[in-house]
Amino acid sequence: MKSYMAKTNEVERKWFIVDAEGKTLGRLSSEIAKILTGKNKPEYTPHVDTGDFVIVVNAEKVVLTGKKLDQESYTYHTGHPGGLKQISFRRMLAEKPELLTYHAVKGMIPKTRLGRQMLKKLKVYAGENHDHEAQQPQALEL
Repeated sequence: MKSYMAKTNEVERKWFIVDAEGKTLGRLSSEIAKILTGKNKPEYTPHVDTGDFVIVVNAEKVVLTGKKLDQESYTYHTGHPGGLKQISFRRMLAEKPELLTYHAVKGMIPKTRLGRQMLKKLKVYAGENHDHEAQQPQALEL
């Protein structure tokens, strides 16, 4: 018996909408990463993007446990000498809450060309409104 290998043109993609209000960031992100990679489907194939589209709303109302809001931070470099920057989770949640969720999911996706392709299927919005009503997303309770 041969193993089934999904082909790129045969993959059927669905749209899911996830409400992040009151959800823990890490637990939410890991579930979203599973959906984006397609690991929740029986036809999962490691070398093919079998994942679905995910819309995350209310990213500003995500919860971080413990003292992570003040102790954790994202670090990046501007490319200029002395350009190492740090932004705390509290500041990021206040200024750009969608980036906090985006970066959390990005860390759980493979760091390859396929992973970058999977990450393009993630749409994160700070509030309730999103631009994907035409795709008729299914509500997903995580």
